Amino acid sequence: MAIFQVEGGHRLHGAITPQGAKNEALQILCATLLTPERVTVRNVPRIIDVLQLIELLEHMGVEVTHPEENTYTFCARELDFDYIRSDDYRKRCTRLRGSVMLIGPMLARYGVGYVPRPGGDKIGRRRLDTHFIGFRKLGARFDFDAATEGGFYTVEGRDLRGTYMLLDEASVTGTANIIMAAVLAKGTTTIYNAACEPYIQQLCRMLNRMGARISGIASNLLTIEGVESLGGTEHTMLPDMIEVGSFIGMAAMTQSELTIRNVSFENLGIIPAQFARMGIRFEQRGDDLYIPSQEHYGIESFIDGSIMTIADAPWPGLTP
Repeated sequence: MAIFQVEGGHRLHGAITPQGAKNEALQILCATLLTPERVTVRNVPRIIDVLQLIELLEHMGVEVTHPEENTYTFCARELDFDYIRSDDYRKRCTRLRGSVMLIGPMLARYGVGYVPRPGGDKIGRRRLDTHFIGFRKLGARFDFDAATEGGFYTVEGRDLRGTYMLLDEASVTGTANIIMAAVLAKGTTTIYNAACEPYIQQLCRMLNRMGARISGIASNLLTIEGVESLGGTEHTMLPDMIEVGSFIGMAAMTQSELTIRNVSFENLGIIPAQFARMGIRFEQRGDDLYIPSQEHYGIESFIDGSIMTIADAPWPGLTP
């Protein structure tokens, strides 16, 4: 059995570079199903969830190449719907939470999408109602086959039409799924209370490069004018803000001097400011973050002298 042996009491030093963002990668890779043309994606993180999704896309009939490190190309000319209803497809999807975002692109392009109840990490409720309510508002029919092992969701709609919808929660994956379904619907779709994380912004900008017409990007009110078809494009993932935040915390906990490379500072939102409120100093050097070694950290208090509290919240709040 392999083991890790950790010897504490040593300060860290040097530079570290975050991977591409996992949450963005899952959305972007599913979006490659929206076009028969080639899509090149760079800075793809080599982590289990992402690699499993790439393997799943290959089994679905997508042509996948790996021309260089952290770069993949995808060409979804045709999908194998016999495989998509197979037991192997079900098993692979149930290992991967992000597989639910396959259904929006399938619905948009082929008029029907299938996905079993997704698996993956268990964090809170993680309900899927927002996804399917959005699809139904676009005119799709929803069915859940509870008799199938693990449960199987089917969404069918060959004539999707744009509409107004107010999401009951600012779900990131729900917003992404509805956007991908709406880009090929007839007419205009308005999504209010949409998630607006940088990863959703990245998805929208990539889709616009493919020929979509999405406005309101970076806000919680998106307007999508449906188009007939989408083309190929190239896309580069943002660095993972959760890794960046973890590395800042690692430097602080070990009182170490660290440089975090290529952080895409403008997309970190409130993360640096919240660490600064806890007394952690840093310098922005180009697109790098330099964190000096500190012996002590002075936590700010509120103006009235009460103890500082920090809580997570949907973007642009602090990511949990």
